[in-house]
Amino acid sequence: EHMVESGGGLVQAGDSLRLSCAASGRTFGNYAMGWFRQAPGKEREFVSAISWSLGRTDYADSVKGRFTISRDNAKNTVYLQMTSLKPEDTAVYYCAAGRRQLAFNTKPPTASYEYSSWGQGTQVTVSS
Repeated sequence: EHMVESGGGLVQAGDSLRLSCAASGRTFGNYAMGWFRQAPGKEREFVSAISWSLGRTDYADSVKGRFTISRDNAKNTVYLQMTSLKPEDTAVYYCAAGRRQLAFNTKPPTASYEYSSWGQGTQVTVSS
């Protein structure tokens, strides 16, 4: 399994960015795909996740209403559309694939230990 993130960069507060995560090496079924982030000196934290088959989503409270996760099954790609970015969104953003298939219509997990395949990360820097 291989995850490759892209789309990070340096933006100003209030701007938007779209991150992409291209996944390969897995037949997805109803696995979860998640986005996490880690800021300097802080622990990695959950941002958003989506179930591959049914598209159920979940978001951290800090990004609700500003970030939108989506997936393109044909391209095996997950996106994170980020709007109204804030300086506190500055972090390395990682995508990851869930360890196990989800039961029907359940929300994707938010805990990092539920994810087994991680990308290398993409830096997002938001200036004030």
